[in-house]
Amino acid sequence: LLADLVHNLSENILAEEKEDDEKWFEGLESRFKNKSSYMRYSCESRIRSYMKEVSSFISNVHPTARDAYKRIIDLMSDKLKSVKYNGCYFDRREEEAVRLCTAEGWFSCQGPFDSADCPCKHSINPYGNRESRILFSTWNLDHIIEKKRAVVPELAEAVKTRDGREVNWEYFYQLLFTVDNLKLVHIACHKKTNHNLSCDKTKIYRKRKQNHKIS
Repeated sequence: LLADLVHNLSENILAEEKEDDEKWFEGLESRFKNKSSYMRYSCESRIRSYMKEVSSFISNVHPTARDAYKRIIDLMSDKLKSVKYNGCYFDRREEEAVRLCTAEGWFSCQGPFDSADCPCKHSINPYGNRESRILFSTWNLDHIIEKKRAVVPELAEAVKTRDGREVNWEYFYQLLFTVDNLKLVHIACHKKTNHNLSCDKTKIYRKRKQNHKIS
C-alpha cells in the first residue's frame, strides 16, 4: 500500500482534463477529453459485454420461448440505456452512493465472491497515471451468482417454463448488471472456480396484479 501511495504521489491524480495530464491519455481515442469520461466508457463497455452474452444465449433457448426471451432482452436493453450502462460505477465525479471509488478515484478490492472483504487490502487509482489505468483493466467485475453458470441459464429456463406466469426480469437485470450481484475484485481475488450459487427461486416470477375478475 505504501509503495502504491509513493508511486502515485508523483502523479497528477487530481488532474481531470486531457491538457493537464496528457501522458495519462496516451493510447486512447482522441474523443476522450477528461479522465472520468474514459473511466465511464470503460465501465459501460464491461456492462455492454454482459448484455451481449445474454443476447447471444438466445440460440440455447427453447424455440417456443425465444420470442419471450427476446422481449426480456429488449426490456433490459432499454433499462440499461436509461441508466447509461451504469458507467457511474467508475466515475469519480458521480454521487458517492453510486460510484465504486473515492472522490479522488481510489478503488478498493471487495474480495472474492465468498468473502466479506479483501484479505490483501488491494487498492488502485486508475486516475493516477497511465500504468494504473491499464492495470485497472485487469480488475474484474465479478458476478457473485455466476452469469454463465447460473443467471442466464436460469433466465432461459424461467421463460421456457413460465406457464402463464410473469418472469421477474428486473430481478435478473439486478443480478446481471448491478452491484447487487457484482463485486470489483483484483485479479488475485478473482476465483474462477464454480461458485455453486443459484438464483432465489422465490424471485424468478412476479405476482400479476389482481385487477381482473376470477371466473
